[in-house]
Amino acid sequence: MELILSICLIASPGVCKEEAVSLNVEQVSLPTQCMMGAQPVIAEWSESHPKWRVTKWRCGRPGIAGKDI
Repeated sequence: MELILSICLIASPGVCKEEAVSLNVEQVSLPTQCMMGAQPVIAEWSESHPKWRVTKWRCGRPGIAGKDI
């Protein structure tokens, strides 16, 4: 299961893309588990990527993210 973040540059809000964050498969195997555990992962990702802003997110299968939006 992956957490798929839609992110935009803070300095250039028109520059956006999707970023996939892999979740621990042993702990997260169902979409509902992903949804419940997403907030701490998003907060951690945001803290380590200060130039980007998360605009929305979703859970999905690995390999369905990574495109420019």
